[in-house]
Amino acid sequence: QVQVVESGGGSVNSGQSLRLSCKFSESVFTIAGMAWHRQAPGKRRELVAVKNVRGEIIYAEFVKGRFTISKDNQNVVFLQMNNLKSEDTAKYYCNLQGGRPGMTPYDYWGQGVQVTVSS
Repeated sequence: QVQVVESGGGSVNSGQSLRLSCKFSESVFTIAGMAWHRQAPGKRRELVAVKNVRGEIIYAEFVKGRFTISKDNQNVVFLQMNNLKSEDTAKYYCNLQGGRPGMTPYDYWGQGVQVTVSS
């Protein structure tokens, strides 16, 4: 069964950077759309950044100018996070819409990676 494999979480101080990455466990899967969400303890999961199937990129207001979503030609999706703040502490989830070439894209979620920012 295909999985979304995430990496790059960790603990940093305020003002530092981290880069999260995710990809399908099967390299033949293509990516139509991608997003990162996060969930802090006691809070609802919220959208951080999305690049939809039309190629439109949307960022949550609280990360604009600091975070960047991208994908390389190896179908690895990144979330570059700069100038991190303590309020960015959360578990971050990668969401990919994709599938085998020629098949209808489905929604897939990763298990989440922890990002902890100390002030």
